Amino acid sequence: QVQLVESGGGSVQAGGSLRLSCAASGFMYSWNCMGWFRQAPGKPREEVAVIHTRGDATLYADSVKGRFTISQDTAKKTVYLQMNSLKPEDSAMYYCTRSRVGVGRWTCDFGAVGNAEDRGQGTQVTVSS
Repeated sequence: QVQLVESGGGSVQAGGSLRLSCAASGFMYSWNCMGWFRQAPGKPREEVAVIHTRGDATLYADSVKGRFTISQDTAKKTVYLQMNSLKPEDSAMYYCTRSRVGVGRWTCDFGAVGNAEDRGQGTQVTVSS
């Protein structure tokens, strides 16, 4: 059974940092795209970042580029989202996602996040001004 368990959310002031974690289990970690999307009330879902579990290729939304970093510890099957220089508009529920990728495909796109096979329960991030 696939499980994605997020942690690390919380409340911070603008300019602060948080690191989200997503502990994955129940599937072979290789050949997957692991990502994050966020959802704020009244706003459309936004894919934030995605990483390939082999080769570490990453992709970021323009809104977070230069401020957020996605990374992974393959031994722990854990994906991280380091969020720096947080802004109030970053406030949202953040969800971890997983999608399988074909063997030999070395990059991920946001389709893998938007149409993810699995997702976690989410962790809330609140940034105050």
